[in-house]
Amino acid sequence: MSYLKFLNLLEAVKGLPTFPAIDAVEERLLNTFAVLWQAGAPVSVLQAMEMLDKTSPATVHRRLKTLRKKGFIALEMDKTDNRVKFIVSTPLTNQYFAKLEDCLAKAQE
Repeated sequence: MSYLKFLNLLEAVKGLPTFPAIDAVEERLLNTFAVLWQAGAPVSVLQAMEMLDKTSPATVHRRLKTLRKKGFIALEMDKTDNRVKFIVSTPLTNQYFAKLEDCLAKAQE
């Protein structure tokens, strides 16, 4: 039952006006990035475009643009090669995952 409670809380968080709406592909990307960021691994745009099975690189690239426009990600240039851009989290991303963590904690109560 905790999982169902978590899903209900998650839906409530997604409806908050403090977070722009994200679609399923954007959510999968953010979750994938979060795992890598937690491990301290950098994520390049080129890497990201190949991350999701059954999702074309063009679709991923479009979603990266929308995530950036919504404020969930930022891009940083590589220090040695200006052609390489890394995807980094933003304060909004950190708030989003903190809210999800709160939902998980409440669901386990």
